[in-house]
Amino acid sequence: MFSKLSVVVASVLITLAAAIPNYGTPPPVTPPTSNQCCASVVPASNNAASLVAAVLGLDLSGLLVDVGLSCSPITVLGNNCGGTTVTCDAPEEEWGSLIAINCIPITL
Repeated sequence: MFSKLSVVVASVLITLAAAIPNYGTPPPVTPPTSNQCCASVVPASNNAASLVAAVLGLDLSGLLVDVGLSCSPITVLGNNCGGTTVTCDAPEEEWGSLIAINCIPITL
């Protein structure tokens, strides 16, 4: 049986099948400024995070931060987040809300 993370990763890869990434671009890591609701939060060294990052052309090697997978912005306090509520570096538009860098759990 697939775990939730496996389903998320599989859907991400299917969605990005036609994307043309710029391989090896390091993602920016700045102080977290964006409240996000993420399906999961994992270390940058996690295989799922590395796989999603590779599809997007990002290089997470050497980063010692947590990343959020399948994130969407939280725009209203009290928003019912079915995943993990975190504050992260705002995901770049070209990442398609699939990954957010430097995530720290928050309580709303």
